[in-house]
Amino acid sequence: MDVPAPVPPRGEVVVDVERVGLCGTDAEFFSGAMSYLHTGQARYPLRIGHEWCGVVSALGEGVDPSWLGRRVTGDTMLGCGRCGRCAAGRHHVCADRYEIGIRNGRPGALAERLPVPVTALHALPAAVDATLGALVEPGANALRAVRAAALAPGERLLVLGPGTIGLLAAQTAAARGAEVHLLGATEPSLAFARSLGFRHVWTRDTLPSLRWDAVVDASNAPGLPALAADLVEPGRRVVYIGLSADPSLLDTRAIVLKDVTAVGVLSGSGALADTIALYASGAVDPRPLVAATVPLAQTAAVLSGDRPPTGAPKIHVDPRR
Repeated sequence: MDVPAPVPPRGEVVVDVERVGLCGTDAEFFSGAMSYLHTGQARYPLRIGHEWCGVVSALGEGVDPSWLGRRVTGDTMLGCGRCGRCAAGRHHVCADRYEIGIRNGRPGALAERLPVPVTALHALPAAVDATLGALVEPGANALRAVRAAALAPGERLLVLGPGTIGLLAAQTAAARGAEVHLLGATEPSLAFARSLGFRHVWTRDTLPSLRWDAVVDASNAPGLPALAADLVEPGRRVVYIGLSADPSLLDTRAIVLKDVTAVGVLSGSGALADTIALYASGAVDPRPLVAATVPLAQTAAVLSGDRPPTGAPKIHVDPRR
């Protein structure tokens, strides 16, 4: 659709979008499976897209002029700024929050221009190109998951699901000194994980009986949350960042009787700046995860399942093409 160009209100900017990543949430909105559609937190019509980078092209009243022309990415979660959760730094779970391209009608980045509050912006250095810039948001989710796993260097991490978040978590954990293992289901995804240099890649049938100091469930399989709790070393941590379309059944006795800490990760909020620094340093380079960059007009086809069979999990969109 052709829509009017956004005009930034006070405290906001307009970003000329350079690159957008498509993720599982976008696909769920496209198919109608996304839970927010059924709970009233989102409704059609909705412009999706929340993994993005671009250049600030217009400023609203009260915005520092130095933002004009800067390459940026931004937080998806926009809290009200007034409640106790926001005051405590938990704006990503604010009851009245907007989520860019996801919640309460806030327009997303699958467009040529995107309005964003200046408080959500993060500047990108020259070392972070467009591909990396659009991978900051999922990378920040992965970084939060790895932090939640609370591993010391040399300890062993099992990541369930070698998709974008799982691979980003694996790369990040490896950069922090963990011994990383991945569990997947399909040979193309397993082969792609190996191509990134991960030697310990398994299926359910081949998974060795080892001590798993932490488990990150980055899958969308309803049975794997229970498996994560069963596998993790007693007294350690399970991190849940994947979501299945169907409810997951988890026997809490597995958590209580093993004294396991279970952590849920909703967003990359609070880890965006550190993810940018991680990419800029070269310690983590997730660019091989992008299978292709397509024009905006091909978005619907990709969300319908038309994607290159490379094994790489991520598709990017360039709205300028």
